[in-house]
Amino acid sequence: MDIKSQLARLGLFDAKVPRYTSYPTAPHFKNGVDSEVFSSWIKSIPENGSISLYVHVPFCRRLCWFCACRTQGTQSDSPVRAYLETLKSELAQLGEILPSGVTLSRLHWGGGTPTLLSAEMMRELATDIANVAPFGRDAEFSVEIDPNEIDAARVEALVAAGMNRASIGVQDFDPQIQETIGRPQSYEVTSETVDLLRSQGITSLNADILYGLPHQTNTRMADSVQKLLSLSPDRVALYGYAHVPWMARRQNMIPSEALPTPEARLELFETAQQLFAWDGYCEIGIDHFARPSDGLAVAQKLGKLRRNFQGYTDDRSDVLIGVGASSISRFPQGYAQNAPATSAHTTAIRDGRFSTTRGHVFSADDRLRSRMIEALMCDFRIEFTDILQRFDISKSALNAMIEQVAVRFPDMVKITSDSFIILPKAQPLTRVIAREFDAYDLSKAGHSAAI
Repeated sequence: MDIKSQLARLGLFDAKVPRYTSYPTAPHFKNGVDSEVFSSWIKSIPENGSISLYVHVPFCRRLCWFCACRTQGTQSDSPVRAYLETLKSELAQLGEILPSGVTLSRLHWGGGTPTLLSAEMMRELATDIANVAPFGRDAEFSVEIDPNEIDAARVEALVAAGMNRASIGVQDFDPQIQETIGRPQSYEVTSETVDLLRSQGITSLNADILYGLPHQTNTRMADSVQKLLSLSPDRVALYGYAHVPWMARRQNMIPSEALPTPEARLELFETAQQLFAWDGYCEIGIDHFARPSDGLAVAQKLGKLRRNFQGYTDDRSDVLIGVGASSISRFPQGYAQNAPATSAHTTAIRDGRFSTTRGHVFSADDRLRSRMIEALMCDFRIEFTDILQRFDISKSALNAMIEQVAVRFPDMVKITSDSFIILPKAQPLTRVIAREFDAYDLSKAGHSAAI
C-alpha cells in the first residue's frame, strides 16, 4: 500500500501535529520558570563548558505574509538601535553570572532580519558576545541573511566577526507565488548575494525553500528547486508552509483557496525530494538535505544528529541560550522563554533582570519521551538498548509503549529484537507516528499540517 493510500485509510491527510523541535512543545510551556530559575540554570553550567547562543532580532523592513515568526516591521533604524542596546545589556547580565571558561560551540543570529543591522551595529553586537563567551574550537557562527537586506559592508563585518555559515531564505522563485505571499525576491538578487558571500570566503551555505504555498504546482516546484540547485547550497531545509492565520494574522492576506490540497502538498514534497536526491544530496531527517561532506550528513552517519529550535543540528552542546525577545533557551533542567513582546523584554532588561516569563521543567517522563521522539525524527528508529541504558524504564514497560504505537500503524513500522523502525515508505508520516509518544494534550495547540 503506497503512502497516499495509507494516509487516506488512516484519515491523516489533514492531521495537525507538532514539528517536534522541542518536547514538550512550546504551547505547553507554563508560568513558573522565571528570571530567578533561568539565572540558576545558567549558574549550573559547568566551568569551561560549552554552550550554544541564539540571538533574536525581530525587525524586518517588510513583513512577509507567509511568516509566522514573532517579527515587527520598521522603516527606521531608531527602534533597531534601541533594541541593540537592550541586547547589549542582556548580554552583560548574562556575562556576570555565566561560569568562567565557557565557550561557544554555535552562534546563530536569527529573526526577523538580523542583516537589518548596520555594519557598525553588527560589530558592536559581535564584540559584546565575544566578551561574554569566545568561540570554542570548531565553532560555527551562522546568520540568517535576507538577500534584499544585505551589502558588502555588512558581509565584511560579519566575516570579520567570525561568521562561517550563511543561511538564505528562498521560499520560492516564482513571481506570482512571491507576490501572493508578500515576499518579492528575484533569482538574480539571490544569486548576487550568494556570489557576494562566496567572494568573502563563506563556503558553507544553507537555504530554506517551502512547499505547500499558494499557486504552487509540481512544475513550479521543480523550477524553483532547480534554480536553487544552481546556487549549490551545502544544506537545504524543505519546510512545509504552515497556514495558521489564527496565530499569524498577516497570513489572512494569503487566499486559502489558492493553497494546494494535502494530497498535492505531498506531491510537491516528493517532487523536490527527488530533485535533491538526483543532485547528490543526502536526506537528513524528515525535511533537510545536505551534501555528503556537510556536518549534518556526517552527524547522521555517526548517529549524532540532533533536533533543536533551528531544526536539525550537529551541535553537541547540552545548553542553548536564547537572547532577545521571545527567544527560547534549553538546559538539561528544562526550557525557558523570554517575554515575546519587545517592550516587555526591554522593560525587564532595563530593570536589571532577565525577561523569562514561562518555560517547562523536565520530568523523568519528559526526558524519556523526548529522547524517543528525537530518535524517530533524526534516525527513524528507536534503539531499545539506548533507552534502557539511559532511562529508568523496564523492558516490559518499554515494550508496552512500543507495541501500542505499532498497532496504530500496521505495515508502516517494524519491531525487531532491538529496535522500533519507521519503514522508508512511511517516513513522511514520522511526525504523526512520533505524536503517539507525546503525553500532552495536542487538541488545542493549533499545530501545522503533518504533510
